[in-house]
Amino acid sequence: MKYYLLLALFVFGLNGFSQILDPVKWSTSVEKISDTEYDLVITADIEKDWHLYSQYTAEGGSLPIEISKKQGDKNNEHFELVGKAVESDTIKKYNDIFEVTETFFAIKGILKQRITLKNKDVSVVSLNLTGQVCKEVCLQIYEDFTFQLSGNNAAEVTNNTTVDNTSVNQFLYGLTAIDLTKSNNNCNDDATVSSSETKEDKSLWSIFGLGFLGGLLALLTPCVFPMIPLTVSFFTKKSGANKSAGVSKAILYGFFILAVYLILSIPFHLLDSVNPDILNDISTNVTLNVIFFLVFVFFAFSFFGYYELTLPASWTNNTSKGENVGGALGIFFMALTLALVSFSCTGPILGSLLAGSLTADGGAWQLTAGMGGFGLALGLPFALFAMFPNMMNALPKSGGWLNTTKVVLGFFELALAFKFLSNADLVQHWGLLKIEVFLGLWIIIFAGLALYAFGKIKFPHDAPLKKLSFSRIASGVLVASFVIYLASGFRVNKETNTFTPLTLLSGLAPPVGYSFLYPNDCPNNLDCFKDLKEGIAYAQKVNKPIMLDFTGYACVNCRKMEEHVWPKKKIDDYLRNDYVLISLYVDDKKELPEDQQVLVNRINGGTRKLENYGHKWANFQTQFFQTNSQPYYVLLSPDGKQILNSPVGYTPNEDEYAQFLQCGLDVLKQNP
Repeated sequence: MKYYLLLALFVFGLNGFSQILDPVKWSTSVEKISDTEYDLVITADIEKDWHLYSQYTAEGGSLPIEISKKQGDKNNEHFELVGKAVESDTIKKYNDIFEVTETFFAIKGILKQRITLKNKDVSVVSLNLTGQVCKEVCLQIYEDFTFQLSGNNAAEVTNNTTVDNTSVNQFLYGLTAIDLTKSNNNCNDDATVSSSETKEDKSLWSIFGLGFLGGLLALLTPCVFPMIPLTVSFFTKKSGANKSAGVSKAILYGFFILAVYLILSIPFHLLDSVNPDILNDISTNVTLNVIFFLVFVFFAFSFFGYYELTLPASWTNNTSKGENVGGALGIFFMALTLALVSFSCTGPILGSLLAGSLTADGGAWQLTAGMGGFGLALGLPFALFAMFPNMMNALPKSGGWLNTTKVVLGFFELALAFKFLSNADLVQHWGLLKIEVFLGLWIIIFAGLALYAFGKIKFPHDAPLKKLSFSRIASGVLVASFVIYLASGFRVNKETNTFTPLTLLSGLAPPVGYSFLYPNDCPNNLDCFKDLKEGIAYAQKVNKPIMLDFTGYACVNCRKMEEHVWPKKKIDDYLRNDYVLISLYVDDKKELPEDQQVLVNRINGGTRKLENYGHKWANFQTQFFQTNSQPYYVLLSPDGKQILNSPVGYTPNEDEYAQFLQCGLDVLKQNP
């Protein structure tokens, strides 16, 4: 699900090109339970469109809230936390970048942390809260709260301690300041970076089109195709000389077929109204993805002809009785009967549509659009052939080709099944369907389809094949070409030392970095540093400018840049050949060496203690660049002391990002 707007941060000068975002306002209170028990209440008022992530958000996504005792507080030993904080209502939504369902607060969040006192005389206690809040960018949260137990209102202690920034920054980063005076030479100041989201999700019209295509495929199956001339003849002959009446009935029949499939989507709208994210929550569930895998394999072997899928006979019998009612109601029951008796052919295709729509952004409305397209494709021929009966002479006769269509669809169902198993594998990190295994399975499946097209493989209901038709030969050659294309996915890009990603499998196959043979460390196997001092030392040695990449393990837009923009040939050349990449992860929880766990000044006042590498790099970003959002890209001179041009944030346009990188090189040449 891609819910995030694209953001480009264009900024000028130290105060002009950056800003400190502060989307959460905090307040606290105390609720006394007994002489030794208290609920410490923390309330977050969250700006519109920002998400503050719950303590219980899924692992592998955005960072959850963590509440602990404030380190260094002398009263820590006099109280204990009782379990986790109780939370107010949260929202669940699937994040298709991390492939997990995340839980977050919107607008307001309330946390009640119960404590038990060991010493009744304690009147002041302190808590520390860490977490993450995201919109187009993600910000790390580090808050200390002090609670006055003797009253009902909490009073946050003002820390008047000051720290010598110069000495601390020299010790931590090897820098005391970064010169911004040449930011006026920015050659990218006039560039226009789009702030509107690039819609990668399928629109309702594209889903409708896929549904229509699925309906056309269903028409070519033995369950539906023979019904077209029979039904049209029934309406036209029954009306006798009154041909217009027959045409109107056939049109009504086609309309009711469309209506039946639209009605089938109504229950999903009811689910959607209960929880707008329930469809995505269901479809991205690991267990359900495994079930989808099994169901699609079951569908595939049904199409191969090893067994038939049928609905209970009583359903068909009851709807057939309704046909005798007459009038429009009778025609409706005829349409419903067609939908039921053709289920063995349409069911698997509808199942594919159902699963695909549930995993796309848009929920029930996309499902309705797909169902509408499917029903229209099924119903339209009945109306058209009733209006123009001579067109039926152009229809091919029923025969073995109808079963061939079913078998071909079976191969596609089998290939699609492994997409759902891959979803579960990626979410759970099982390591079963890495890129090598996935491509191998698809090669086997489509090689089997090619052999079937050439008549080398047969299934139970296949008619004897006397000779290969041109269409079978052409189809076999086309599928064989696709198999070769799949095999090309095993080509190794010598520059990135990864397999070559296949454009046609984008969104279907796992990422090439999810590999047994060529796992990635840095994105696209670039050379990168994750320590500032080491990176600067190397940049000075090779005399190359630096690209500081302020990023995060749980940063959605950071992953988008790394996976969709950085691999572009133009961008990859810059990052691989012209810059030294230093990636600083502001959410890295690895603990700092004890000598680096020092007090630093907060940019908005007060002090804080750096405890892990995330704290260290987040402090570096706010102290030197007065911004706390990620991704954030800064181009520096080789010694790390001179900024080259205006930093940017999320820049999904390849040309604009390339202009930013070229600008840095041009400024460095002008000011050696």
